[in-house]
Amino acid sequence: MPLDKNVYTVPEMRRIRRIHMIGVGGTGMSGIAEVLVNLGYQVAGSDLRESPVTERLRDRGVEVFIGHRAANVGTADVVVSSSAVDESNAEVVAAREARIPVVPRAEMLAELMRYRHGIAVAGTHGKTTTTSLIANVFGEAGLDPTFVIGGLVNSVGSNAQLGASRFLIAEADESDASFLHLQPMVTVVTNIEADHMDTYGGDFAVLRRTFLEFLHNLPFYGVAVLCIDDPVIRELLPEVSRQVVTYGFADDADFRISNMQRDGLTTGFTINRPSNEPLPVTLNMPGLHNVLNAAATVAVACDEGLEDEAIQSGLAGFAGVGRRFTRMGELNLPGGTALLVDDYGHHPTEVRATLDSARQAWPEQRVVMVYQPHRYSRTRDLYDDFVSVLSRCDVLILLEVYAAGEEAIPGADSRSLARSIRQRGQLEPIFVENIEDVPQILCSVVEQGDVVVTQGAGNIGALSKELAAMSFEQGARS
Repeated sequence: MPLDKNVYTVPEMRRIRRIHMIGVGGTGMSGIAEVLVNLGYQVAGSDLRESPVTERLRDRGVEVFIGHRAANVGTADVVVSSSAVDESNAEVVAAREARIPVVPRAEMLAELMRYRHGIAVAGTHGKTTTTSLIANVFGEAGLDPTFVIGGLVNSVGSNAQLGASRFLIAEADESDASFLHLQPMVTVVTNIEADHMDTYGGDFAVLRRTFLEFLHNLPFYGVAVLCIDDPVIRELLPEVSRQVVTYGFADDADFRISNMQRDGLTTGFTINRPSNEPLPVTLNMPGLHNVLNAAATVAVACDEGLEDEAIQSGLAGFAGVGRRFTRMGELNLPGGTALLVDDYGHHPTEVRATLDSARQAWPEQRVVMVYQPHRYSRTRDLYDDFVSVLSRCDVLILLEVYAAGEEAIPGADSRSLARSIRQRGQLEPIFVENIEDVPQILCSVVEQGDVVVTQGAGNIGALSKELAAMSFEQGARS
């Protein structure tokens, strides 16, 4: 009798029982920690500060230390290190001295994926949403996948889940080229643009070549699901020596998007498929970028033979991901009531997608963007693109660059950005040195019906929550 391909027996990592994770509060690390503890391993970890993530991990059974000390390593059999942790970290040093293996986060993810049917989602933009959509559709089909995602999946209140089936769906991180550790059965690449260029020596050709190498980590019987609308991916296609399935708006896409209709926050469209009838789809998210993310999901689901009804209901019922065009509530300010939206995007293309989505959803409203650039190196490398896209806001409140551990780079700070935007003559940016001053600025510029967008990957995410709470309190007093 043939084996049920969805039945999965969990292999064990030989000799490994106790796992210590440095930087356990990070999005990628926390998801892996949650899966490992649910697999029955003893998991401990350290981080610099308390957060909702560390609280959630404690609730799941992870021992969490605040601060990095050699004693935290204890009797661990292996230490997993975040990409933000360097070799001088006290816990890394202690582990090396004790001859305890120290492995990067992606290597542990690769180990979890090694005995499963791995689906890895890579690309400069759209990884988190696409990974979440695939996980939601597979769940709707009753396949109970394991997933590890770089954002909070609203429907489950976590960025990871241990499933009982053979499927593991995960984001593949190109920021430090660590995705080369992964050996999935299916790879999705959403797009390839310049970002994290310090990793690649400032050479886009190296970045491009690394993505190609990642695609060739697929076995010869695997499949690469690629967005043919992306010019770099289209150029790369002749060099890919694995089976390829394409998706996009282009006429030659295998899974081609057509008949798109936009109605506020809802988008309807059809996916024309190579071997099946066209599939009508409804997505409760605005934006062309999310339509492409959904098309990638349909391509993966069809490759795995999922039923159309599961695909349609999984997409239509998707509840979104934290900090991805998330409606936070209303701001009741002196100038009127405004809608508050929060988004994690920190690349010019992502900022443009947020602006386009806001204008699709609320075409008559002004967009007031509070933007915090992330990393001086990214601001330097993409300076002109940032100036161009930020000039499209109706009102721009520009915070200083969130350094993320980098030293300041002359000419790549927010004062310089504001000066360059002002010189274009499209709007007068408001530079705010201290994030604590943003509420006061909003009180002076927001008008009735505005859409306020907090955007960025730094500590601006906490600001959006504070603003939402302040508006609630003001509303209660009025």
